[in-house]
Amino acid sequence: MATKQSKTEGYDAKDIYVLEGLDPVRKRPGMYIGSTGVDGVHHLIWEVVDNSLDEAMAGHAKNVWIRFLPGNRVEVRDDGRGIPVDIHKQTGKSALETVLTTLHAGAKFGGESYKIAGGLHGVGVSVVNALSTYLRAEVRRGGFIYEQEYQRGKAKKATKKIGTTQKSDTGTTVTFEPDPEIFNDIRFDWKTVITHLRQQAYLISGAKIEIIDERQPIEVKSKKGDYKAFPTFTFKFEGGIVSYVRYFLNRGEEPKHENIFYTQKEEHGVMTEVAFQYTDDLQGKEMGFANNIHTPEGGMHITGFRAAITRALNDYARKNGILKEKDDNLTGDDIREGLTAVVSVKIREPQFEGQTKAKLGNTEARTAVESILNAEIPDWLERNPTDARAILEKVLLASKARLAAKAARDTVIRKGALDGFTLPGKLADCSSRNPAESELFVVEGDSAGGSSKQARDRRTQAILPLRGKILNVEKSRIDKMLASQEIRALVVALGTAVAEEFDIEKLRYGKIVIMTDADVDGAHIRTLLLTLFFRYFPQIIEQGHLFIAQPPLYKIQKSGKSFYAYSDKEKDLILKDLAKEIKINPKKDKEGQESGEALDWAVSGLSPKEIIKAEAEEEAVEQEVKVAGVSMQRYKGLGEMNAQQLWETTMDPASRTLLRVDIEDAQQADEIFDILMGSEVLPRKKFIQTHAKEVKNLDF
Repeated sequence: MATKQSKTEGYDAKDIYVLEGLDPVRKRPGMYIGSTGVDGVHHLIWEVVDNSLDEAMAGHAKNVWIRFLPGNRVEVRDDGRGIPVDIHKQTGKSALETVLTTLHAGAKFGGESYKIAGGLHGVGVSVVNALSTYLRAEVRRGGFIYEQEYQRGKAKKATKKIGTTQKSDTGTTVTFEPDPEIFNDIRFDWKTVITHLRQQAYLISGAKIEIIDERQPIEVKSKKGDYKAFPTFTFKFEGGIVSYVRYFLNRGEEPKHENIFYTQKEEHGVMTEVAFQYTDDLQGKEMGFANNIHTPEGGMHITGFRAAITRALNDYARKNGILKEKDDNLTGDDIREGLTAVVSVKIREPQFEGQTKAKLGNTEARTAVESILNAEIPDWLERNPTDARAILEKVLLASKARLAAKAARDTVIRKGALDGFTLPGKLADCSSRNPAESELFVVEGDSAGGSSKQARDRRTQAILPLRGKILNVEKSRIDKMLASQEIRALVVALGTAVAEEFDIEKLRYGKIVIMTDADVDGAHIRTLLLTLFFRYFPQIIEQGHLFIAQPPLYKIQKSGKSFYAYSDKEKDLILKDLAKEIKINPKKDKEGQESGEALDWAVSGLSPKEIIKAEAEEEAVEQEVKVAGVSMQRYKGLGEMNAQQLWETTMDPASRTLLRVDIEDAQQADEIFDILMGSEVLPRKKFIQTHAKEVKNLDF
């Protein structure tokens, strides 16, 4: 008879694993750098650069150099004090090795070496060491040069002195190579690096940051002769965050007032620096930083700023009779329309949510920012009455638009069904009421709508045809947007409402599919729809519900068989294969059996002269679309396909291709939409001139 096993049997002390040193980092890298994708690779750079920038913030460094070297290596050098190299009492190793091999070790946890710093988690450079196949640290300090090399977090040798230098020559150089065992895709994106480090240079007024890419030299033409050079960027901004607002965040925008609000003060142990300016834009930009670390999700410092500016503008409007006694107060949304602001705090012990530091949690940051701005903003408004009046005009216009939009939203939500927007003539709904399996195809025009309705799976696929090009919402407020019949139809179909009433839980379809013609007009309509979703339904994009259908560009037929090509490259490959079959007649193989398949030239049995001729004809196929016995149709619109073709190529879940719309960088996406769809012509013209050569094919 078998003995019953205890629940705890087989589970004892030997099953408990203790990870020592940097082993936890290699075991669970995502806990320390957010991800092991491309973002994680860049996070390694930021961790090392943060240490150098902390020296600059503390006033001990003036220059930071970043070099990208062949072989996926990055070198970060500064002219700060240099990491100490004397023996650490607790570890018995050099302070340099202690910092590089011990989690939560550094000068930022106590003492006066760093009153403010970005890398306060204390895991920065040690995590980089753990996740690098190679790391070398060089320290210039006290007239000597020291170095130590590591492999996957393990020191090869003890810290050693390798030379001498002038006593004034101090600083730290860290060279590392991300470990391919940890990162599947080691790519350093030049644009990502430039954007991040430019931002840092604005935040540390007077510090110089130089970036050099030595991976691939570029050809430089000059009157003295051509030569090769490495791409180099140097950033140094004496104007600090005022320059950041005026020349970077608001470039291409029309400012509502000339003078930019700026203040820098310390209160409750928090150094607060704020700059803001209003523009004609309908959207706002609020950039929050804590110890120079961007907090994209905001936090207490942004909360304090919003409370202070809302109170100050309401008080000023009341005091000067701009808001009457019967008028409601201006809301936060009114205040933030067209507002570009940078809020930067320096705090002794910042509390971030997560190692990626997306949100600041210190309540003292809110108290300090709000207290300082409660005094500074009213004073600035009194000293700049012209600017104050311009700001209030902008904010009051936003308030009136908000009230008009609320009335329009209420009308759409309350009367939508009665106005005929959900009737089958406009929306051909699906029978399923389960959003997880339901799909809404937003199609261009009645012709495509008719084909789509015949082609669809009526149980799970709904069709909403839109007539013509919808309103460009980048140039319009929400009240005007909701006056558009086509947009109102889409809002009702989605079921989520819009703006303050938006509720993603009420989304009626798990997939929203934009399906437009493969021509210039179709691309324009698709862009207008993307603008609408980006501005008013961003949660639908963020949660992965928005898709773009990929209808074929060509239908190619031969001998009763049909082939669909979704790109010019795919079309050329199909034609090339068909050309081979046509040009090579069936040949008998060595056993005398006949084969109708296209044969390799080397075993085709053709004479050398015939091979040369056939190869020339095959090459010509790449330039000519006409091939004997082959007919080809270029689809210009979805309506050109019958229902069966549309189902097979574009709507059948088993065979279709859908592109999911993602927002990798919301700030960059916001900027691109503003340039391409906004009211300012000059930035759009400049963008087109800059990127015109990148367009491969204008024939959609």
